[in-house]
Amino acid sequence: MVRMTDQPARWTQATVYPDMWTDPDDDPRGKDKTSPDGELATLDDFLSGYRMTLRMKCEGLDPEQLARRSVPPSTMSLLGLVRHLAEVERDWRNWITDGEPLPKLYGKRDADFHGAVAEQAVVDASYADLEREQAETDAALAAHPDLGARVGKEGIAVRELMVHRIEEYARHCGHADLLRECVDGRVGQ
Repeated sequence: MVRMTDQPARWTQATVYPDMWTDPDDDPRGKDKTSPDGELATLDDFLSGYRMTLRMKCEGLDPEQLARRSVPPSTMSLLGLVRHLAEVERDWRNWITDGEPLPKLYGKRDADFHGAVAEQAVVDASYADLEREQAETDAALAAHPDLGARVGKEGIAVRELMVHRIEEYARHCGHADLLRECVDGRVGQ
């Protein structure tokens, strides 16, 4: 059993701001430094930033580290978060459609976390799943540029769905902060 005293020393690659993940010149988020125009562009920008943050939190780790449940008794791991977000991207598409829902990617409840095992093939497939599900959900939502439009069987507003997506990624980026720190000690926003 891992005890708090067994945790790695805290560190960051950042040299300019010690509470950041990386230095500003090396940070791919917000490279153009221009604030987007309009509500939809702003929502897309925030979503893109959180998606990128999750990937950054996973960079440089091997399959064992990605699959490690580093904050017991939680079953969360960084790889589990990647799989979970692929699953919820698919689920959000189910909110949009009037047709039959798509089946779950990984099976029964919490299979996204429980199936996050330390195998390179699982890591590769999980990232491919996430990229595909993000692209398909983005494409489905692009057909509804009016944020006030109501979609799907439940008539959810596109704006509500977009805000929920941002909230989901932001919340899980917070989990990723803790998980990563406990895996190898790396910290930063």
